[in-house]
Amino acid sequence: MHDLGRAFATALRLIASGDAELLGIVWLSLSVSLTATLVALVILAANALLGLPPVVVGLAVYLLLSRSGPLGSFGLLFTPSAMIFAQIVLMTPIVVALTHRFADGLWEQYGGALMVDGASAARSVLTILAIGKASLLTVFLAAFGRAISEVGAIIVVGGNIRGYTRTMTTAIALETSKGDLSLALGLGLVLIALSVTVNAVAFRLARSWVI
Repeated sequence: MHDLGRAFATALRLIASGDAELLGIVWLSLSVSLTATLVALVILAANALLGLPPVVVGLAVYLLLSRSGPLGSFGLLFTPSAMIFAQIVLMTPIVVALTHRFADGLWEQYGGALMVDGASAARSVLTILAIGKASLLTVFLAAFGRAISEVGAIIVVGGNIRGYTRTMTTAIALETSKGDLSLALGLGLVLIALSVTVNAVAFRLARSWVI
């Protein structure tokens, strides 16, 4: 009982004096736990935003970039930069959610061993991504396919201005509504050819990496 009381008193002195080792351990515990929690929240938010309608994203970005919006002073509305911004907002949940799905399984297999070998958290993550590079390529394809076929968000923030913000998808929508099916079909064929080419190249790369 005497030893327990002495240990308790020593513990209180360490806390009161701000012992460097004690504070270091506490800080590391807090930083690790807070980082893990924040990452988990980002992943949760990304999964929740996967089904967000593109036109709603476009509206949100429009409000941000409009003259009365918080980013209105930059003059980005109805420019390619606004379209890129909207697509980033749309693609990020897809990339985060899909990357987490494959990386989580790889971490269960290799994460512990990497940490035991002395690898830092950043190096461990990079190693996991390198191991899963074929899956990472699939994530890229999913995001690219979603981006290049996007209409709703980019037409809201880009305005579909001829020669400036008109993309293949927005032009197809416009020309079809005008009844100019030749141009719409031509753009559609180019869009399909691009998608097939990108997928074919990615498939070859993925096979070579797996082998």
